[in-house]
Amino acid sequence: MGCILSAALQAPFLAAWSQQGSMFNTWKPMWVVLLEDGIEFYKRKSDNSPKGMIPLKGSTINSPCQDFGKRMFVFKLTAAKQQDHFFQASYLEERDAWVRDIKKAIQCIDGGQRFARKSTRKSIRLPETINLSALYLSMKDPEKGIKELKLEKDKKVFNHCFTGTAVIDWLVSSNSIRNRKEGLMLASSLLNEGYLQPAGDTSKAAAEGLSDTPFLDLSDAYYYFPDSGFFCEGNSSDDDVVLKEEFRGMIVKQGCLLKQGHRRKNWKVRKFVLREDPAYLHYYDPAGGEDPLGAIHLRGCVVTAVEDMPDSKKYDVENNLFEIITASEVHYYLQAASSAERTEWIKAIQSVARTGK
Repeated sequence: MGCILSAALQAPFLAAWSQQGSMFNTWKPMWVVLLEDGIEFYKRKSDNSPKGMIPLKGSTINSPCQDFGKRMFVFKLTAAKQQDHFFQASYLEERDAWVRDIKKAIQCIDGGQRFARKSTRKSIRLPETINLSALYLSMKDPEKGIKELKLEKDKKVFNHCFTGTAVIDWLVSSNSIRNRKEGLMLASSLLNEGYLQPAGDTSKAAAEGLSDTPFLDLSDAYYYFPDSGFFCEGNSSDDDVVLKEEFRGMIVKQGCLLKQGHRRKNWKVRKFVLREDPAYLHYYDPAGGEDPLGAIHLRGCVVTAVEDMPDSKKYDVENNLFEIITASEVHYYLQAASSAERTEWIKAIQSVARTGK
C-alpha cells in the first residue's frame, strides 16, 4: 500500500460519511486515497486493504456542501449510481485542494486522459538560486530578520506578527529580489509553502483567492511565522490574563492525533498545538474554530508510550498510543498515526515539560 499512497493524493483522518449505509452511516475518521479512477477508504493508514472504493467515472462533486449545518469544510461526491458520499476536511485549504484534484481526475476520465496530480497551489516560478527554507531562516534572524510586532486592527491585537509591506521591504533590502513585483511573487511562494501564515481578515481573504495575488504588499495585511508565538486578543482589555498567557509560548509542534474522551471513552480526531514557555498542549476541533476545546498544562507532567488499554475495544486502537499524566494527576490518552509519529510527540512533550514554565 505504501507505493499506492505515495503516488496518490492522501490525507490522514479525513472525516467521511455515506448515505444509504453502503460503507458507513456515521461520521468517522478515515484514511482516504485518491487514485486515477476512484477514491479508496482505509480505517487506518497501515491497513493493507481498503474498507471501500468509490468509482469516479460518472461522478459529480459539490462544494461547499451545506447539507450538514454545523459541520464546516464539507464537500459531497455523488457517484454514477446517484449515491451521495460526504467528506469533511480539517480546514478550508485542505477541502479546496481535495475538490480541485477530484474534479481534475473526473475530467481526465471523461476526456480519456491519464490523471497526474500536480501541486494544488498556484504555480509560481522562482529563480533556481532561491532556497525558500534558507530564506525563511534569514527572515527569522533575531538581529537581521523581520521584526515581530504587536499590531492593532478592528479592535483586535495581533501579537508576534508583521505587515505585508514589511516583508517586501525586507526582501528588497536583503537583495533577495530586484523589485517589489518580484517580491510579491516570492512572498506568495513563501505563503503557499507555509513559511508565512495570514493573520486577520484582509490577508486571509487574499490567501483564499479573493484578491489578485495571494500575498498583499499592504500595511494593513498582517502575517506571522508558523512556529512563532503568534496569538490574537479580542477587543476587551478585561479578558482572562491567565488564558492569554497560555498562548504566549512559541509553537514547537502541531498536528492531528486521536484523543480518547474522559467520559464516553470514544476516540475523536483533534488538532493539537504544542507550545513552550509556558508549556501547554492545546487541542482543537479540526473542522474549524479558533478557540481550543481544551488545554493540557505540561509543566511537571509524565508522558509515556502505552501498548494496551483495557477499557478500549480492540479495533479502536493500534500500537501507537501514549499517555500524558499531568502534575494534577489527570490522564490523557492519545493515538498517533504511526509509531514514528508517536515517538516524535513524546520527545517534543518531554522536552517542553522539562524547560517550560
